Amino acid sequence: MRSLSITFCAAVAAATIALPASAAQAQSKADDSRDEKRSGTVSVNPSRVSPGGEVELWVDVCGKGRSARGNSEAFASEAHFAPAGGKGLSATARIRSDAAPDDYEIWVTCKDGHGKATGTVTVVHHGRPSPVAPVRAGGGGTAALAEKAASEGPGTRHAVIGLGLGAVAAVAVAFRSTRRRRPAQH
Repeated sequence: MRSLSITFCAAVAAATIALPASAAQAQSKADDSRDEKRSGTVSVNPSRVSPGGEVELWVDVCGKGRSARGNSEAFASEAHFAPAGGKGLSATARIRSDAAPDDYEIWVTCKDGHGKATGTVTVVHHGRPSPVAPVRAGGGGTAALAEKAASEGPGTRHAVIGLGLGAVAAVAVAFRSTRRRRPAQH
């Protein structure tokens, strides 16, 4: 009977010692899995950008005072996140100049590996601007007149003035040529 009570006491003592250790390990694993499951979204500003443009990225999944890395097929290079004022991390990323117009996914991984975030940036192509009117620069204000003349074209008034100037020029040439032909009379 005495061996039965000693065995029972030993079993209770072993259970008492093992239970807190296994509970602590379970708690530690639960905390780790919770950290691994931490996920969030990447805020992108502006969300629509042309190739060669820059976007500001922001995440709050990594916590305060940490760092992260961000990647996307649209980025020219990896984005490095640093603590932003207050809570969260921010980074700037440049869009590749040869990026095709499309929606691109962004992946951010916290430095400690326990947090991840995703987001989307839309690359759009804007056609190259071509001038449709004179540049409003220089000429002392004549750009506005040139624009008006280009849009209206010469009218009747311009034709009459041109004919009048042509007639004056013809009379001047005729008068001068007749004056040269006359010999000087003494």
